[in-house]
Amino acid sequence: MASHVIITGAGLCGTLLALQMANRGHKVTLLEKRGDLRKEAMSAGRSINLALSDRGLAALDLIGLKQKALDISIPMLGRMVHIKGGGTTMLLPYSGREGEYIQSISRPGLNALLLDAASDHPSIRILFNHGVQFADVAKARVMGTNGETSELFDYTGDILIGTDGAGSEVRNGFMQIGSNIRFNYSLQWLDHGYKELEIPAGPNKTWLIEKNALHIWPRQRFMVIALPNLDGSFTVTLFLAYDGTPGFNHLHTDEEILSFFNEEFPDLVSLMPDLVKDFKQHPTGALGTVKCGPWYTDRSLLMGDAAHAVVPFYGQGMNCAMEDVLKLNHCLDEVNEDWPKAFDTYFAHRKKDADAIADLAVENYYEMRDHVDNPDFIAKRAIEMQLEKKYPDYASKYNLVTFCEHLPYSYAKEKGNKQDKWLLDYCNQGNSSKLSEEELERVYRTLKEI
Repeated sequence: MASHVIITGAGLCGTLLALQMANRGHKVTLLEKRGDLRKEAMSAGRSINLALSDRGLAALDLIGLKQKALDISIPMLGRMVHIKGGGTTMLLPYSGREGEYIQSISRPGLNALLLDAASDHPSIRILFNHGVQFADVAKARVMGTNGETSELFDYTGDILIGTDGAGSEVRNGFMQIGSNIRFNYSLQWLDHGYKELEIPAGPNKTWLIEKNALHIWPRQRFMVIALPNLDGSFTVTLFLAYDGTPGFNHLHTDEEILSFFNEEFPDLVSLMPDLVKDFKQHPTGALGTVKCGPWYTDRSLLMGDAAHAVVPFYGQGMNCAMEDVLKLNHCLDEVNEDWPKAFDTYFAHRKKDADAIADLAVENYYEMRDHVDNPDFIAKRAIEMQLEKKYPDYASKYNLVTFCEHLPYSYAKEKGNKQDKWLLDYCNQGNSSKLSEEELERVYRTLKEI
């Protein structure tokens, strides 16, 4: 039987969810507190591109938009590591197998693609500038204010799903229930923040550094990354502690900013003519992990960042949020559209995977920042490439997370961490990264058994 589903938040998860719920025959009201991003400029300093991989692509395939998303993406075949002093390592591929790489995609571009499809769907009503201020998750009711008219709104549906981000108002509704569902919530901040900068396009919209790579400048306690955009520019992100030297709280003047970059990233300074202006004008963003639960009542559910916000260092925040839609869809299929049963099954399976990718994302920050230029790490990756090239059933931890969408995050974490520990110990013992056929098979069999 068709239901009226209210979804709060018309970001990537919410709009994808609206499309799939409408495809299942339900009537959808999609509320978004901001204006229509297709008509408004994006605020400076907000992340404008993301890493799209197999889990997100599988979810997009569910609604028939996978190819359209790929059409507005740039393949990133591996990590290009920029060593302090001006040296650049060779490209470190993401996989030893052909066709396994991630895509740089514009956040507003992908969101607009989804919104266009939702706007065309007869069963979806999108209400922009509708900021939810109160949610009754027991009754699937939301109240708030229309930002354009200042009028109050009050909507009740059969089902309410909160996809309204890490600062979710619907989640507040769960927190207000109290002992009835014993809702737990934690927010763990990193001591590092981030700032978005830019390498502009070169002449005729050319890319000034390697186009098909995710660039990393690791510096032990901090780092810079850069992702390519279709217009020839790169989105550059500095991840740095708030306190300490260097730290965001101690970089204020033009001289302090330039001195820091000239010392740590001299090759970037010449590529970013607006470096100081962008640094001072763009906000410093905070990085936090949200864990909470249970995510559901009989009539309401939390999904995406509202349920499990993660830091961005595995490139899985968007992919995980969109995979949520795929997993909920499977649960609804299994219980023949019985919403309470679907929500219960969804949470029972998805919670441990959301916690796993949250932990992996924090772990990967330290790997990217501290270890990608470490000889043992480089040797480990070289061995993993050989294993993936020769043995189709072998996958590194990164591969398990990023390219094995049929395997849950919790499995990828457990298996991947065991493999990483063994391989790093192996490399630390002075073993060569160029293995004979016999030794490669021995390593393969050992890793399969752990």
